[in-house]
Amino acid sequence: MTQVPAPGSVVVSDWHRCKDSKDYFSKILHKKRRKNFGLLESPVMSPLNAVDTVQYKIFISGKSGVGKTALAARLAGLNIPNMHYETTGIETTVVHWPVKLTENGRVLFFRLQLWDCGENALRRFDHLLPSCKEQVDAVLFLFSFTDRTSFEDLSNQIKKWTEPPLDRVVKLVIDLFMHCDVAEKDVRGFQMTSGLPVLRMGGEVSDGLGDVAPLLNCLAENLWHQDCVTVGSGSPEPIPATYG
Repeated sequence: MTQVPAPGSVVVSDWHRCKDSKDYFSKILHKKRRKNFGLLESPVMSPLNAVDTVQYKIFISGKSGVGKTALAARLAGLNIPNMHYETTGIETTVVHWPVKLTENGRVLFFRLQLWDCGENALRRFDHLLPSCKEQVDAVLFLFSFTDRTSFEDLSNQIKKWTEPPLDRVVKLVIDLFMHCDVAEKDVRGFQMTSGLPVLRMGGEVSDGLGDVAPLLNCLAENLWHQDCVTVGSGSPEPIPATYG
């Protein structure tokens, strides 16, 4: 597994607060709320600010009811479901997120396709998990602070993604924090044992970007770092597409 980059070493972690990011983030915001994009839609930049885009497929893993669909909706700026329902098949959600590389100041738009599939559906239909694993770039393992069994189930979730070539897939653990059933020392112990970063996502949902920026920046940072390691250089070639 590729070593996890230090936060801020690959992408500027607080760039969404900087003045020079306004033109880019304005393309995914409308009146301080996130714009909704369909699967075939994308932000439109002016010709002077046209940037490359990189696309990645991310699978969200976790036990039933842990909040996978809600996490995808939150990251995309969509309405979070008020009631839990079991995802009956595969649901995909697209997130557009601009970043600025620390090394050279280059701006990239990340197009993150989040895949979410219900645990019962995965067990019932054998073809779903191979479809989720096909050409996947990262896996987000999710557990909830109100459900200790979701934390204890992490090792089983991770085992599904350890065989080659999935051992090279970026892996992050998402902690819906404010621990009740899961002690902080248990989270630290898991992080030391697994070597996987644990990111916190919870609390109030804001109209802006502050609640999702740390997670999306960390995801973008690990994905770009993985690509740099794979190609053996500091600048992987983006796909032949631009926002502009």
